[in-house]
Formats: sequence, C-alpha cells, structure tokens
Amino acid sequence: MTHPPYLYPGYKSTTLRAPGRELVMPGLGPDSIELTSPVFGHQELGRLDWDLTRQHPGEPLGERIIVTGRVLDTAGRPVRGALVEVWQANAAGRYLHAGDQHPAPLDPNFTGAGRCLTDDDGRYRFVTIKPGAYPWRNHHNAWRPAHIHFSVFGTAFTQRLVTQMYFPGDPLFAFDPIFQSIPDQRDRENLISRFDMDTTEPEWALGYQWDIVLGDTPMEDR
Repeated sequence: MTHPPYLYPGYKSTTLRAPGRELVMPGLGPDSIELTSPVFGHQELGRLDWDLTRQHPGEPLGERIIVTGRVLDTAGRPVRGALVEVWQANAAGRYLHAGDQHPAPLDPNFTGAGRCLTDDDGRYRFVTIKPGAYPWRNHHNAWRPAHIHFSVFGTAFTQRLVTQMYFPGDPLFAFDPIFQSIPDQRDRENLISRFDMDTTEPEWALGYQWDIVLGDTPMEDR
C-alpha cells in the first residue's frame, strides 16, 4: 500500500505543511517512548459516546446511520480493546468548530464526535447522522465528499492511525484532491464503506460496514 506523498500540489495546504528536509528520528527508541506514554482505559469512555444521536436532549437533523466494522492487523487478526474515535460535519455539512464559518446551519442536538472500544472480535459500532458535503476553498468550487474522520489508538499516543471513511457512489470523488492524492485505485477503494442491509435496522437507520486494516488503510498524516 502506497501512502499519499507529503507534498501534493492539488491539496494546497500540503505546500505549507510538507517537510522540506529528511525526517530525523528521535534518539529515544520507540519501545522506551511507549513505556512512558499515556495509556487508555475503559474508564475514559462515556455511556453514550458511541451514539452521536443521543448525546443531547433532542434528535439531530438528518439521515440516521449505523457505521460498524472491525479493526484488524495485516494478518486479519482482530485488534481488541482499541480506542476508536470519530468526528464529522453535521447533515448540512458544517462542523461544530469556530474555524467553520460557512453559511450552513449548526444543529444544537449534534456535536459530531464519538468514541468506543473494539470488542473481542475487533468490532466497533457507531450510530450517527450521515454528514453533508461542504466547501473548503482549496480551489475554485471545491467541495469535500461526505466523510467521517476516524482515529484508532493502540495503547499509547504514539500508536495512532488517523484516516477518513467515505460513502459509496459519491460524485465528488473525482474532484477531491485529498481522495485523489492516494496513488493506487485499490487503496482509494479501501476508504469507501459499503452499504449493508444486514446492518440496516428497519424503519430506523441505514447500515454501513467499513473495516480498518492496520498497515493497509491509508493514513491521513499530512
């Protein structure tokens, strides 16, 4: 799997953030870092952190969805007890963030952030609202495809994957330089969830399946 380049001119902010020199490894070895880094425990999770539709007094606006899948290593073994975090825009395509000022409404019943721990089978599960597309001023008439940001932690802050999950059939894929910066078409497809009727719950929510394979899921580290 080939990750996106640090510098991808179509994604304009990489020209400001991409390193201009070779990376320097710290003198402290990774094993020593992991022994002294913070770790996570079950006590860090709230009762409704996994359900982004029930964190406020009222129902959020938009299409309710279930997003679930497994976190696996490259050998296909489940990664148990991993902290999975998500954050996303609301149904109108706006984040609850001071930096997002585009003219779309905020939803008082939707914060757009959640987290859970994987179970013994490596499975995570979130209930949320399908996010909307939004403009991002990277180029003329630039719009991001609908997506959910994912963060997967190991046992320490030094063990973290940050990536994005997209939805099938989005017409904006061809126009999005972040998505297109991934060189291999198969790797791009690894970021697209699949609609799943077995996950879908009647008269309540559509279901999407998306597995995260550590080492094979493209990282958002630019």
